[in-house]
Amino acid sequence: MTGTIDGTGHDERLRRWRMVLGGGEADGTGCSLTGTDAAMDGALTALYGGGARKPGESGTGRDRSAGLGASAPSVARWLGDIRTYFPSSVVQVMQRDAIDRLGLSTLLLEPEMLEAVEADVHLVGTLLSLNKVMPETTKETARAVVRKVVDDLEKRLATRTRATLTGALDRSARISRPRHRDIDWDRTIRANLKNYLPEYRTVVPERLIGYGRAAQSVKKDVVLCIDQSGSMAASVVYASVFGAVLASMRSIATRLVVFDTAVVDLTDQLDDPVDVLFGTQLGGGTDINRALAYCQSQITRPADTVVVLISDLYEGGIRDEMLKRVAAMKASGVQFVALLALSDEGAPAYDREHAAALAALGAPAFACTPDLFPEVMAAAIEKRPLPVPDAAEALRNP
Repeated sequence: MTGTIDGTGHDERLRRWRMVLGGGEADGTGCSLTGTDAAMDGALTALYGGGARKPGESGTGRDRSAGLGASAPSVARWLGDIRTYFPSSVVQVMQRDAIDRLGLSTLLLEPEMLEAVEADVHLVGTLLSLNKVMPETTKETARAVVRKVVDDLEKRLATRTRATLTGALDRSARISRPRHRDIDWDRTIRANLKNYLPEYRTVVPERLIGYGRAAQSVKKDVVLCIDQSGSMAASVVYASVFGAVLASMRSIATRLVVFDTAVVDLTDQLDDPVDVLFGTQLGGGTDINRALAYCQSQITRPADTVVVLISDLYEGGIRDEMLKRVAAMKASGVQFVALLALSDEGAPAYDREHAAALAALGAPAFACTPDLFPEVMAAAIEKRPLPVPDAAEALRNP
């Protein structure tokens, strides 16, 4: 059977198979595409085909091949096409594949390319990795792209993070001998219902629950220690955004440290996560021990400090010293959290031996999504067990 697909009945099934199989005599459909379907197929063929063709050629099913050309205009046209034919989530995947499969990173150094792309976390990571070789004419456009992604992430994450952590801070600050004005009557009554006297229609409180007086003072110190090796790009983006959100809370003193084989303190840039991101340098080696040594030197209130290490744990420094530092911080009262990733993609490749060693010290290492991060921080602030995802159960009990 041969013919043109009209999009109804049996032809609709053939159309779907034709789009999946990519055309050619071997696909068994014997059908060709027209109109929008042909244009969609051409965009897919340019990226996922098997040979070389010009980006302007239509996908007719014959000689399914690949190639976006070597020029920015060709790629920009292709980017426009996929944004026309596919939803944003699919566009982001296709852009990522184009960068990985066809080596288009260098074209992102051109402003017209950046204006054409669909901005997302992975694109920001790619731009940050190119930061040092980016020409001045492109940097302003790149910052605008990064700013858009960061602003979108802050809108998505900030409100819930502040609400969750404010509640955790209030709970951790409750005292059992409050002054009269500081009594939390709702919780006090609920805690003493067993002492209700029916004849007097009243509750006799044996234990008062209240809030600490220093509601506006710094209650917790948080240190975000971020591995900026190339594999951690998405985690760096999310951690920078969360760092800015935490820094905006008066009751939390936030420090943000990034590291490879060197250590850089970016705390003074936390008011603008875009500045933080452009202050990082993705790639290079890893010296977790050196980074933790610096973080340890900045701790002045161990019992009120949470240290969050975000790293795949591939240590290029002194392993035993790294573990000793973690043990020493925990012994002093520091709440230590180890995240293998802070992203939506799940756990990356990581050093399982080091993860197991941290778990043995009572610091389970697990991948954390941005949506879970506020709950993890709340648990650390309240000094209760962390909400470790089930996938990381093996790391808690190696």
